[in-house]
Amino acid sequence: MSRRSLLRGAAVGAGAVTLPALLTACGGGPGGDGKTVTLGSNSSDPVPKKAFANAFAAYEKQAGEGRKVKVNTVDHNTFQENINRYLQGKPDDVFMWFAGYRMQFFAKKGLLHDISDNWQSYEGFSDALKAQSTGEDGKQYLTPYYYYPWAVFHRKSVFEERGYQAPGTLDEYLALAKQMRKDKLVPIAFCDKDGWPAMGTFDYINMRTNGYEFHASLMAGKEAWTDNRVKQVFDTWRSILPYCQPGANGRTWQEAATSLQKKEAGMAVFGLPHPGAQFPEEEQADIDFFPFPVINPEHGQDAVEAPIDGFLLAKKARNLRSDAGMESAKDLLSWLATGEAEDIYLAGDPNNIAVSDKADTSKYTPIQKKAVALVSGAKQISQFLDRDTRPDFSSTVMIPAIQSFINDPKDVDGLVNGIERQKKTIFAAD
Repeated sequence: MSRRSLLRGAAVGAGAVTLPALLTACGGGPGGDGKTVTLGSNSSDPVPKKAFANAFAAYEKQAGEGRKVKVNTVDHNTFQENINRYLQGKPDDVFMWFAGYRMQFFAKKGLLHDISDNWQSYEGFSDALKAQSTGEDGKQYLTPYYYYPWAVFHRKSVFEERGYQAPGTLDEYLALAKQMRKDKLVPIAFCDKDGWPAMGTFDYINMRTNGYEFHASLMAGKEAWTDNRVKQVFDTWRSILPYCQPGANGRTWQEAATSLQKKEAGMAVFGLPHPGAQFPEEEQADIDFFPFPVINPEHGQDAVEAPIDGFLLAKKARNLRSDAGMESAKDLLSWLATGEAEDIYLAGDPNNIAVSDKADTSKYTPIQKKAVALVSGAKQISQFLDRDTRPDFSSTVMIPAIQSFINDPKDVDGLVNGIERQKKTIFAAD
């Protein structure tokens, strides 16, 4: 994702994990024994980290032949911001990444191994999933594992105690926010220190205002950011900002989710795993959500943001230069593509949804079932701003642009002019 590349210099100056440290932790060493697969993981939060450990342990038990998975876990944002150099350096054999444009970008650069042969034996994946796992050359590069929708999250108990109703339109959303403020709640938990969380709000306002097709075209660099339709998005967002937690650029998503958990805030635009990761187990059943409200009736709530995560093979991984190493890595991917593998993972992390129709959904929690219904009822599915566009555009242009807007939302003309000027330069480059 390279979500915070722009901040890398500041992070290094502050003594944060640097690129050399990342590459020491991930990949590196000489060719292996052909049976040990190294895996670069960005799942550094406790819940998914443990769930993945369970899944990989299950693979080792059934794989036999001495096959092992050596997991190299790196802080989520550090992994994201260094991904381009990581893949061009000494990457792990397998690494976690994202479907759609973000995968296609690195496939086009020749940094991924083609796994089309694996896909010939995959079962349970829809044509849409295959399309999201396919590069511009028509070959498959990603083994999808799970997805999670974005929506407006809240606590059931807070809504019940206060008599709040889920809003269906923007006017109702703002009216609810006003009532929450009267009730001494922060209406909308809000954060963007990590550089990406606020992108979800932008995506929804744009898709609800202008429709999915315009949004996708804008992300692909085919529309002008100076278009009045884009200005309208920021104008609408500006009307929502007074109800959001102030100081968002200094707040992490974990902190914002915790304010929801502590009943300090009433709502938050998040992905399904985000509040789930910050709520204790005994409070998980109190998490609920509603779709982002309607802005333009022409587009209603047709589009749903539902990013897909999965596994890929790094072209420069040293272990994959041997037939034995490649065979082991592809064997791991084949197992991860099964419903059984997803069942084991989701048993430890119920904050995501299985992509395979071979997975067992009978044990899904009510919120997981609601998430499935939300996505299955969508006419269009987006992947998220920094997955639907070029990584260099999202990191060097959109992160600072959105953070600047949050700090001072008055000069929309100046904002979109700056984005458009930089967009033309970036998208003109190969």
